[in-house]
Amino acid sequence: MSAFNCPLFDEEITNRREPYHVEDDVSIPLEHFYIPEHYRDTLSHVLMPHGAIMDRVEKLAYDISKDYKGHTIHMLCVLKGASTFFGDLTMALRRFHDYARLNYIPYTFDFVRVKSYEGMESKGRVEIQGCDVSGLAGKHVLFVEDIIDTGLTMSSLLAYLNEQIKPASVRVASLVEKRTHRSCGFKADYVGFSIPDVFVCGYCLDYNEVYRDMKHLVVLNKTGIDRFRDYEI
Repeated sequence: MSAFNCPLFDEEITNRREPYHVEDDVSIPLEHFYIPEHYRDTLSHVLMPHGAIMDRVEKLAYDISKDYKGHTIHMLCVLKGASTFFGDLTMALRRFHDYARLNYIPYTFDFVRVKSYEGMESKGRVEIQGCDVSGLAGKHVLFVEDIIDTGLTMSSLLAYLNEQIKPASVRVASLVEKRTHRSCGFKADYVGFSIPDVFVCGYCLDYNEVYRDMKHLVVLNKTGIDRFRDYEI
């Protein structure tokens, strides 16, 4: 199942570029990286260091800039988890646009809030909150998401947009896509990393609002899961 089965710019949709595949047994020792003291005893290992994340974000920006050349994208950042990815992605898009000395606006953006996660599991029920998206009719829309887990969240978002707003096209960029038996089959168009079915945090991905300040993508240990299971701000 692709993000949205419709032509982009009256042409066939470019085939999805496969993400970087993180093997199931990847476990990078914490000792090789700076880990904030307040998280030191709550992590199992690093799944992907910050430098590798930034390199993949730059490549995604390059692919997006090529695919949308000549067209302004309206980007929808899914808060809160995608905010860091969104910021780095738009900065990279702007660099490529400026280097090419292009004379059109590369992107505009808006924010949406989606409630679907509670603790470590996706609830499946999606509640869309936040900005007014009624002005997206006829525009080329790119959702920016932090993680595709079951795929239910993004499927619901696209269904809403398709039924209610009628954009010219819609695609999805996600930092991470999880390989899980719980998936509904949804696949994003631009994905940084395909990861095993582990609970990953960091780079603004959270566990009950914790770990958003962690630079790397990390996997929690039992201490971290227990300590922040009922965490309240």
